[in-house]
Amino acid sequence: NKQEDIRQILEIIKEEANPVKVILFGSHANGNWVEDEYVENGVRFSYISDYDFLVVIKKGEEKEHAIISHIENRSNHVNNVVSPIVHDIDYINEGLRFGQYFFTDIINEGILLFDDGNYTFDEPRILTPIEEKKKAQGYFDIWFPQAQGFLKGVDFYLTDKELRLCAFSLHQATECFYSAVLLVYTGYKPKTHNLQKLRNYAKHISTDLYQLFRTPVLNERELHLFDLLKKGYIDARYKLDYVISEDDLKELISKVKKMQELVKQLCQEKIESF
Repeated sequence: NKQEDIRQILEIIKEEANPVKVILFGSHANGNWVEDEYVENGVRFSYISDYDFLVVIKKGEEKEHAIISHIENRSNHVNNVVSPIVHDIDYINEGLRFGQYFFTDIINEGILLFDDGNYTFDEPRILTPIEEKKKAQGYFDIWFPQAQGFLKGVDFYLTDKELRLCAFSLHQATECFYSAVLLVYTGYKPKTHNLQKLRNYAKHISTDLYQLFRTPVLNERELHLFDLLKKGYIDARYKLDYVISEDDLKELISKVKKMQELVKQLCQEKIESF
């Protein structure tokens, strides 16, 4: 029951975040949520919409990433992934004054589930299509070439048998590609290096992008590869028990190079649409 899920998650958010406002946004707010699981040639595929929440807190509260972690851990019983975005009211209002259309769209199109009545959102600056296009192009021009630069490093480190540095650079390339497509489409990039979270945030942009990794679901090889890629940020640099093979890296490099082409296409289409 969707309403019961949302009610339970809201109670968890109120207990963990002490919020001033909570807004449900995305597919569960506009009624376009998807729960698509199917089997093709004996292989199971899955695409299930997340529950997306903007959790607004007072400035100076507990660190945002800790609040997010607590909410996610307590929401594991819910079938859908719970994706809370947590920011203080000053941060959001600064974004609204700047013309940050991600927050503007959430406020205009989302469902306000909770409001303590003590804080208000600033009037958002509305960008012209020319301004939106310029901003999106600017994001692309920073993040996409940066991702390509990390991919060049990947090839160098693989040739030089520096497998841990190769894994770290591959993680960075993947993170930058996700950052590029998120910023071009929404003007927003969450404060995280976690590739699973970035993958979930970008889910609504492209099914093909989402299914580059961990597809088919329950495939142990696919889960293992994505886990190695996720751990490339910390474990590949600092943990002695992190092990990745050349074959692992070659498979992941192939996926990230496909990601490069897909992100380039998606971003160009979005920029031209303004």
